[in-house]
Amino acid sequence: MILENLPIKTKRKIIHIDMDAFYASVEQLDHPHLRGLAIAIGGSGSRGVVTAASYEARSFGVRSAMSGITAKKLCPQLIFAKPRFERYKQISDQIRTIFLEYTSMVEPLSLDEAFLDVSDYPSATLIAEEIRAKIKDKIGLTASAGISINKFLSKIASDWNKPDGQKTLPPEEVLEFLESLDVKKFHGIGKKTKQKMYQLGIFTGKDLKEKTEAYLTEYFGKAGRHYYKVVRGIHDSPVKPEKTPKSVGIERTFEKNLSSELFLEEELKSLSEYLEIRLLKNKLAGKTITVKIKYSDFNQQTRSKTGSLYLSNKDLIFKKAKKLLYQEKLSNSVRLIGISVSNLNTLKRENKVKNLMGIAQLSLPF
Repeated sequence: MILENLPIKTKRKIIHIDMDAFYASVEQLDHPHLRGLAIAIGGSGSRGVVTAASYEARSFGVRSAMSGITAKKLCPQLIFAKPRFERYKQISDQIRTIFLEYTSMVEPLSLDEAFLDVSDYPSATLIAEEIRAKIKDKIGLTASAGISINKFLSKIASDWNKPDGQKTLPPEEVLEFLESLDVKKFHGIGKKTKQKMYQLGIFTGKDLKEKTEAYLTEYFGKAGRHYYKVVRGIHDSPVKPEKTPKSVGIERTFEKNLSSELFLEEELKSLSEYLEIRLLKNKLAGKTITVKIKYSDFNQQTRSKTGSLYLSNKDLIFKKAKKLLYQEKLSNSVRLIGISVSNLNTLKRENKVKNLMGIAQLSLPF
């Protein structure tokens, strides 16, 4: 077996979250009478353009960037709604807050999609499932996700089981998947490039992989080198956070409510370990420790303590969190508990951040 056909080994785990028909879904969320109907965001006049369309409208062929007149011809019952970008931004911020509960390594692409680096977790697949479930539970919208070893692959995967689904491409399946893929599915290959590849006899990833780098560069310029690399599963661009977070936190929702401080203490210890990994990876530490408790009746309580030293060590975080847990008696059984570190230092991120700690649990999916 030649070297380039060997399974890919990587420590990087990237999730691409893409909201389903985001603008249209927000309108259906806010206006229940529109649910289940074909709607388009944009104008229906002679110069109107469709900005977004619901899945019900898409089934008739209505697409973004289409003229309103054409959309109406395809779907006579189409309902047009004016865009409300302030509202979409508000919902987008709520979604991003959920992302930041899991990782500070969040790279927004637009209001409705983002990359998340969750390499610290044993299973990116389970984290993606939990994030999607939390978006649906807290906001009422559905999201799709792609999970793989880099941004290029995770973005392809997020389109695979839309809407309200996800697909995982673990390292050992990447090369076979890419070879079987129609080149039009490769992110970045548009209609013109697709036609040019078809004319050159390049229809699948396997066809693309058979071409030399020199050949692809000759016909596609600088993009040729990109195609040469990505068809081999190589895409080194890291997730680039928009800004340094104000806090770093992690929380856990229980399948069964807990009423014992001793059991909650064990959970805090586990959460402290994950929190240390995230803080070290991002070269962050904080002076304020906050414990969040959500009771079975959905009442929520936070308990905070600010010290004089910046903390990132799991034992010190756990010690502080434990004191906050016993600060007062629980008022009910607990369905969720979390820890966050705030009042952070703001050390500059290095170009390459090494994983200082890792967790390997072979029984969990990628």
